[in-house]
Amino acid sequence: MGIISLDDAKQRADVAGLDLVEVAPEARPPVCKLMDYGKYRYEEQRKAREARKRQHTVSVKEVKYRPGIEDHDFEFKTRHVRRFLEEGDKVKVTMMFRGRQLSHPELGIDVLNRVSAAVEDLGKIESAPTREGRTMFMVIAPLKDK
Repeated sequence: MGIISLDDAKQRADVAGLDLVEVAPEARPPVCKLMDYGKYRYEEQRKAREARKRQHTVSVKEVKYRPGIEDHDFEFKTRHVRRFLEEGDKVKVTMMFRGRQLSHPELGIDVLNRVSAAVEDLGKIESAPTREGRTMFMVIAPLKDK
């Protein structure tokens, strides 16, 4: 519409039954638009709601192992790790030590290496095995190419 006075713009908005909305207040002269502001806000809220529905939040799931784990238990827990990675979640693999097991951390590292080898087609190691007190853990992240 070009450059018009504020009173004239308000009058045109009233005649059209619309709102006068300032879209660029920093410009000289300020830029305004005639629109139905309630409808505009409703559309923006609907777009934001749809975007929230489509986004996937990555959560961290935890699976706990022991150094002397038997084969069946290992396979069972590793299936859970695989399922979590397929769903797009990160997995924190925790190795818990008790008593004399603390003096043999290599047993725990062997189990963690077996886990990482079993799920290497679905995830990659995000943080290498680290030891804190009686526990050792590593984090496996899902691969991005899915």
